[in-house]
Amino acid sequence: MAGLVAAAVLATANPAGADVYRLKGTDGTVHLTNAPNDPRYQRLGYKSGTAAGWLRVPRGRMAPFRSEISTAAERYGVPDRLVSAVIRAESGFNPKAVSRKGARGLMQLMPSTASMLGVSDSFDPRQNIDGGVRHLRALMDRFSNNVPLAIAAYNAGESAVLAHGGIPPYPETREYVKRVLRFYGAATGGDTPRSRVYHVISRDGTVTYTNIPPRGRP
Repeated sequence: MAGLVAAAVLATANPAGADVYRLKGTDGTVHLTNAPNDPRYQRLGYKSGTAAGWLRVPRGRMAPFRSEISTAAERYGVPDRLVSAVIRAESGFNPKAVSRKGARGLMQLMPSTASMLGVSDSFDPRQNIDGGVRHLRALMDRFSNNVPLAIAAYNAGESAVLAHGGIPPYPETREYVKRVLRFYGAATGGDTPRSRVYHVISRDGTVTYTNIPPRGRP
């Protein structure tokens, strides 16, 4: 039934506007958007916009949350550019976003994670960003400031990264890491913003060079 409804809607689509993307869920539900936040979305070749404006999804903007991002980034020692990149990949800066698995808000916190972090309202930008950045900081510490591993753990879970000894071989997670790094400006071949480089030696003697300041260092 969902497929028939989707086909009827798409038949009325106006070629003007933004590209339309489609995702069919495991329960048969068809999701249509012009602001995909999941790598499984497929571009249909349509453009959004009708007389009723059924697919006019506003593009998320960082500006309304700049203060919350800056405050949390400074508090936990995580670059605000990285925080912004994670939010962009997770929710497209939509504070009311809810994933199929139930993750909520700007940084897509699962209810169990939000509870652990003391976040009582995941749809509140200040709480969500503060909790999400605190979680990201903990992952940075756990993986010796290795940005790709921390990002992978944010998506797939710390245990998955540990079990595979690196970025898990999940297509979704690998695509997610690429997207965040691209947004952050650290993708291969992209323009990497200049920043201070830290030389970190872990307890087992591993040497890491990172632009994420270790705790206690400015």
